[in-house]
Amino acid sequence: MSPMSRVGQLLEDEHRASLELLNRLDAALARRDERALESLYAPLARALAQETGRHFDFEERELFGRMADAGDGDLATLLTEEHETLRSVAAELLPLAEAGRRGDAQGANEAFRRLAGEWSERLVAHVQKESMALLPMLPDLLDEDSDGELALAYAGD
Repeated sequence: MSPMSRVGQLLEDEHRASLELLNRLDAALARRDERALESLYAPLARALAQETGRHFDFEERELFGRMADAGDGDLATLLTEEHETLRSVAAELLPLAEAGRRGDAQGANEAFRRLAGEWSERLVAHVQKESMALLPMLPDLLDEDSDGELALAYAGD
């Protein structure tokens, strides 16, 4: 197995941080712990914006085309479709998380709970696909120079 690329390591670090947040969110939702949910509104809002913007955009712009060129177009298409679905969920969930962050939420309402659960379930499955399929192929898709350039560009965003 090839060592992980620099880009792969950056994405994996973000995946790990997302999964840690989702674990905390899932636990708070399961316990119906309002205080724990209140502490998660701000990090969730940041994560929603980060994932659906910078992270997804980078993968689609810089990686999925390379995957398709290498013969993995079906996987690139599936991951893009999952991004679209996740963006749709995030578009509904983000305003609720922002309201909670501002103190406007009167406890986590059922819409927040439903959407947060859906976001978590879908993102965990998506991260697993990327960690098992996309990240291991990056050393073959990116030469050392392009890996370094993309890693610097992504880290600087």
